[in-house]
Amino acid sequence: MFTYSLSTIFLGGGVVCKVGVVLSGCGVYDGAEIHEAVITLLALDRAGCKIVMMAPNIPQMHVVNHLTGEEAKGETRNVLVESARIARGNIKDMKDVKSADLDALVFPGGFGAAKNLSNFATKGTGMEVNPEVDRLFKEMFGKKPIGLICIAPAIGAKSGEGVTLTIGTDKDTAAALETIGAKHVDKPVNDIVVDEKNKVVSTPAYMLGPRISDVATGIEKLVDQVLKMAQA
Repeated sequence: MFTYSLSTIFLGGGVVCKVGVVLSGCGVYDGAEIHEAVITLLALDRAGCKIVMMAPNIPQMHVVNHLTGEEAKGETRNVLVESARIARGNIKDMKDVKSADLDALVFPGGFGAAKNLSNFATKGTGMEVNPEVDRLFKEMFGKKPIGLICIAPAIGAKSGEGVTLTIGTDKDTAAALETIGAKHVDKPVNDIVVDEKNKVVSTPAYMLGPRISDVATGIEKLVDQVLKMAQA
């Protein structure tokens, strides 16, 4: 059974590891997947990390009624404002965060990663990544560890040249990410893929699910590996 340390993670000189968590709204269908975000935050907090939550200050692609699964026509919401619900208000505009401010970066999933942080949901292999997301990803890529959860590896496929990652076992999505430029590795929900060269760790989470306990195991493994890389 997988276990991970609850001891505080320190870098050189006794500095607590500072980890950025990128949110994409609030709610699986149009923002960040809340379970994935909270499990990530809990694992980081238990490790003693200083967490820097952030989101781009942009409109959501659209708003979804999470009770019915239907688009809420005529409604508009802001990604940063909605993400602040998960962050309990303690959140930064992504444009104000630089790689120098962080030791590692983690992206929870949810459709917001494919609708707000990128347009993978609508453009597929012709996707583009939000400019601020792309900037920070590229500042970190290959230099400091990045964790990608659920569908967030689509961002890695576009912004991280030649990255190796997983979204689970969905053949169509995996093929799309490989067309964009990634190397995909099939993995179960409770496992991770580690790209040592590029310092990228990924896990399927709710791309596979369905149990929150299995999702948590994969995310906890991802956080543990990201922190080990940050200390290396």
